[in-house]
Amino acid sequence: MSIALPSLGFAGIGLMGLPMCRRLLAAGFPLTVWNRSSDKCAPLVAAGASQANSPAELCAAADVVMLCLADTQVVHEVVFGDDGIAAGGAAGQLLVDFSSLEPGATRQMAAQLRQACGMHWLDAPVSGGTPGAEAGSLAIMVGGEAADLERVRPVLQVLGQRVTHMGAVGAGQVTKACNQMIVACNALVIAEVVALAEQSGVDASLIAEALAGGFADSRPLQILAPQMAEQHYEPVKWHVRTLLKDLDTAVKFSREQGSATPISGLAAQLMRLHGSQGYLEKDPATLVELFRRKP
Repeated sequence: MSIALPSLGFAGIGLMGLPMCRRLLAAGFPLTVWNRSSDKCAPLVAAGASQANSPAELCAAADVVMLCLADTQVVHEVVFGDDGIAAGGAAGQLLVDFSSLEPGATRQMAAQLRQACGMHWLDAPVSGGTPGAEAGSLAIMVGGEAADLERVRPVLQVLGQRVTHMGAVGAGQVTKACNQMIVACNALVIAEVVALAEQSGVDASLIAEALAGGFADSRPLQILAPQMAEQHYEPVKWHVRTLLKDLDTAVKFSREQGSATPISGLAAQLMRLHGSQGYLEKDPATLVELFRRKP
């Protein structure tokens, strides 16, 4: 006897949301999608998904509603705005938020949603970028009740190679802030390294290969250093604005907790400078342009 799969709703069909939804469809989950720009849902509808006209309508068709949205403000609008999830949700349904948000705001929204309609909230930010979303190899860090996580673990395992319960609601977002601090600072140092190699007459395209397997090796090094050396910035797989937003979130949260993050604070300043030069919507591989000598 086959076990019925839970029906899913998904809001936010962007760089990450699209490949995640494709994996859910391929795994056989009934899927309803919504996006503010409705045309972005077309490839998924063609692949078998249904399309909702509002976030509230997602709830009518789904046991679990998932979000993958830009920032805290957008999540708040989708959940609590007109025809939002809070208006359509009910006790017994579960919200899973893959977005990267402020931990404090996540805790507040989770409490507000439960009071409004009885829905529980899991914060489940991810790491691995669009390649990880496409391959189902994301690292998923989860905050919320253990029973809620176990309920959706089979769904999350379609999307990620690692699902870790970090604690109560908000703990996933704290973990993602830590992740982004490491990623962003690493990306900036890699940009410095590539520029230094170039200015010293060393073939920067060999840096990643030369350091592979050593103590300085990392996935960001292997991905970003060749892109930087070859000035290969397209297609955009992730955005400078995303790293800047996450760094700002991390620095703000660290201040609230009384924890010092001077390196991440400097990284945020450098990322903001780079973004102000027209790179906010560009790939972080462009960070090397901060350190290249200008003619």
